[in-house]
Amino acid sequence: MGEPTADAGRTARGPALRRTPRQARSRARLAGVLAAAERVLIAEGVEALTTTRVAAEAKVSVGSLYQYLPDRNAIIDALAAGYFAKLEAVLDDLVPAAAEQRWDDPVAVLIDAYTGLYRTEHGFRALWFGSGLTERTREADREHKRRMADGIRRLLLALDLAEDDEALGRACHAAVLAADALAQEAFRRDAHGDTGLLDEAKIMLRGYLGAIAGRYGDGTRR
Repeated sequence: MGEPTADAGRTARGPALRRTPRQARSRARLAGVLAAAERVLIAEGVEALTTTRVAAEAKVSVGSLYQYLPDRNAIIDALAAGYFAKLEAVLDDLVPAAAEQRWDDPVAVLIDAYTGLYRTEHGFRALWFGSGLTERTREADREHKRRMADGIRRLLLALDLAEDDEALGRACHAAVLAADALAQEAFRRDAHGDTGLLDEAKIMLRGYLGAIAGRYGDGTRR
């Protein structure tokens, strides 16, 4: 879902840091702190993400950490922002690939790509399946899903399967919400993803996206 990114462009969409690092050394220090926070998250769970524990893992003073991440909620928000950015970056890369390669089964490509990410991003799973999500993170997740829906919209347009209108945006949002719920359940059941449930997700989404394409004709305007 690697180390969470800490560059200004990514974190700007998520939590507001106490202050944004400007110098390369400061950005690297913040990235190191977030990497340490992720190690704590994976090994010990969300509850362990205190400023004291993370500072100790990062080998920095609590005061140094406090410059950017003043409390546990800020740490959680920053980690979540990094994971959201990674998920969105995958979709951003898939859109031009879809236009060039003209996939026969775009649903399988999408689900397989995100299944691979879920399997490797242990921190994302530990955060999302824990009990410490903040209200700010939940709101950021809602915005993240809207951006993912826009990515699906762009992908369908790249494949010439739809026309760009309000109904398409709404349908893509529904598809993202359904796929996210199924993916989370699949990985709650099995750390590697319940393959049976993921296969059912593919069947469901093929039918739904096929119905969406059918609203705009036969989906062969290539």
